[in-house]
Amino acid sequence: MRVISRNQGALLVLAMLSVAAPGSVAAQQAASDPTIVVTGEPLPDPSAMTKGPDIKGVITARTGDKIKVTAADGTSTVIAITPATTVKASGGLFGGGPKLTAAALLNGLPVTVKTLQYPGGLAAGQITFKNGDYKTAQMIRNGTEQRFAEQTAATEALRSRVADIDNYNIKSTTNVYFDTGKAVLSPQGKTELCAASSQAEATSNALILVVGYTDTVGSDDYNQVLSEKRAAKVINYLQQVCHWKPFRMLTPTGMAKADPLASNDTAEGRAQNRRVSVNVLVSKATDGM
Repeated sequence: MRVISRNQGALLVLAMLSVAAPGSVAAQQAASDPTIVVTGEPLPDPSAMTKGPDIKGVITARTGDKIKVTAADGTSTVIAITPATTVKASGGLFGGGPKLTAAALLNGLPVTVKTLQYPGGLAAGQITFKNGDYKTAQMIRNGTEQRFAEQTAATEALRSRVADIDNYNIKSTTNVYFDTGKAVLSPQGKTELCAASSQAEATSNALILVVGYTDTVGSDDYNQVLSEKRAAKVINYLQQVCHWKPFRMLTPTGMAKADPLASNDTAEGRAQNRRVSVNVLVSKATDGM
């Protein structure tokens, strides 16, 4: 179901995403020292770590010395990058060539990560990806940079989230719905996602913001994770099947049981609240260009 909306809930999400929290001394140290994780504690030497699981998925976020890898089932894993991490591309230009650096780890790149476990989480021992996938990610990034250079007026709107939520116009909102406790897209939901993507593609300078929700069944922690899984499932489908470009996607979020569309006291109301909202946004600076 697609509705044109000026939904204040979506604007509230934008405000939450665009306001950065004040940095602590530990956070400032983490930005300058690649061996510091978010807690401010140094990573142990890789030789002191134990073998962890192999993680396969798409890089959906990158900040400092950490990447977030989202698997096909919507689960996300944050992995630390260390000076000992090796980065390799299989086949083609990079096969047998010089060692790549962490700079090659672009958003939207499918990767396989051999991890090492330490008390604070997982670190990457080796990260591999297909050369063709890397070229595609590079083309998307380079094409975006070229577009930004050619469209000066749109640069800030497309490259960063702004603090003032009034800078965005919400052009439309598409809701896709889920069964209780599930993060599986229905056939109807898949059709509606690609329809929303096609509509957004026809809108100049459009961005997409994906927000996941749940009903009130289950604990707050359970519903937070579930809402994030639903959002990740929608993002993967939009990018992999509907071919929506990653650089035109704002950072997704899960809102658990917040902002219900209907009362959670009835089965019908809960069904409406188990959703992911796909919001098509355009910066007021570029709307109509």
